[in-house]
Amino acid sequence: MKIVLIGPPGAGKGVYAQYFRDKYCIPHISTGDIFREEISKNTELGKRIKSYVEQGLLVPDEITIEVVKRRLEQPDTLNGFILDGFPRTLNQAKALDEITSIDAAIHLVVSEEVAVKRLSGRVICPVCGRVYNLYYEPKPKFDEQCDYDGAKLMRRKDDEPEVVKQRYRVFYDTFAPILEYYKNTSRLIEVNADKSIKEITPLLERILIENKILKLKPCREVKLE
Repeated sequence: MKIVLIGPPGAGKGVYAQYFRDKYCIPHISTGDIFREEISKNTELGKRIKSYVEQGLLVPDEITIEVVKRRLEQPDTLNGFILDGFPRTLNQAKALDEITSIDAAIHLVVSEEVAVKRLSGRVICPVCGRVYNLYYEPKPKFDEQCDYDGAKLMRRKDDEPEVVKQRYRVFYDTFAPILEYYKNTSRLIEVNADKSIKEITPLLERILIENKILKLKPCREVKLE
């Protein structure tokens, strides 16, 4: 199973990727994670990536493509993988097809209203770092207070409603050519992800099985929280 997960902020890409990673023992590959690892190891590639990140610039396509190519050559990708955060440009999508054959691009479709509610409801304890949501589980027992240390919960600046709306619109402006590319090559699967994770996860799993993309047997039992 070789899939690309695509979705706007609040779509839940990380949650679904983690589920399939844990249940079917295939890697969840995030370019952001790879960049951070290369930087922490202070490799030559990491130094190049860091120079762009520190300037607030996007890492160029050629570097990003090389990073992903190296990762996909690792033996743990033999039975498949889930790509999250790549491709981000049409050039990257075309380059990925030269590296390997992608079974499908899964577009997790969420409305702007749901995306805003999910992310603007996310609050964090500044003391212990626990994450809550005012509208979804896990909710704090007392509004705006951490269950463990009573600290006032805070919302990240990029989770403010107006910022989320802007991020949502920028996402679709950026990804429209990529979605069209996968649609034109008959590999785009769109899933309405407005409902809860417990509802969407089995639906997504069934779609992948019915389309003969997911052929692996589970390697462990995974419960949905």
